[in-house]
Amino acid sequence: MKFEFLMTLNSVLRHGSFANAADDVGLTASAVSLQMKRLEEYLGQPLFDRSGRSVRPTPLAVELAENVRGALDAMEEARTRHAAALTGRVVIGAIRSLQPTMIPLVLREIGGRHPSLSVRVIQGDSGELLEHLKAGRLDGAALVRPTSGGSSRLYWQDLEQQPFVFVAPPDSIETTAEKLIGRYDWIQFDTSLTSGRTAASYLHRLSPGTRPRFELESIEAVLAMVSAGLGVSIIPRLPTSSRVRAPVRQIRLDDDTPTRKITFVCRNSDADNRRVMAIRDAFATGYGVTGDD
Repeated sequence: MKFEFLMTLNSVLRHGSFANAADDVGLTASAVSLQMKRLEEYLGQPLFDRSGRSVRPTPLAVELAENVRGALDAMEEARTRHAAALTGRVVIGAIRSLQPTMIPLVLREIGGRHPSLSVRVIQGDSGELLEHLKAGRLDGAALVRPTSGGSSRLYWQDLEQQPFVFVAPPDSIETTAEKLIGRYDWIQFDTSLTSGRTAASYLHRLSPGTRPRFELESIEAVLAMVSAGLGVSIIPRLPTSSRVRAPVRQIRLDDDTPTRKITFVCRNSDADNRRVMAIRDAFATGYGVTGDD
């Protein structure tokens, strides 16, 4: 259990909410909520009543804060008086599909909150980024979480569960994926990637024997081709905050629709590193991850 969790608890009790405490300690509300959940796990008892619209501290939370109030107030005063702005450089990785969609939002958030922090972004597929992270060449990465769940030696924060969707030209009139596959060429997302193999496997179930006319290395390229009327495809749904604008028809798949999980990952030893926490919180903000997620 980390002492900073007690400082965050103290801030929540003083300011009355996770959101107000987040502003006070320089985290997002989701990061504050995560710290409180970990403190509750350590204690084996709830610190907040979450049954209503707002969280309310339990008697245990009040008692705990009062017992360490002197030390916490001294630490808080020192933090407020001497806290240094985040400086230096952090290197993060991100899969290709996040580069034009989420990375601008993340860097804008970092630029607003930590203007003296320099960020380098490396592109790669999920497997490559994990290897770079383990080798110490990255401080953190945003990628597709392995279907196995990922190594327990790394710290994972899930950001979004993305379902795959069937995309068709905007002027197409067919109402089912099967009819659209019969009319248009198939455009395959890169099968060297996990998401591309997932899409290809679903296509085989949907229309056995169909072969791709084109295979492209990025979701954005697939969208551009589909938007131009050159074929149909299955791709992961882009986040609603995406700045990529290629008009296509999106058709929901059946109840067995595959999904992929976008997650932020770093080494366990860096989970409380202020620079890495700033990047992690910026991704959480970009995806709209809240304290209840």
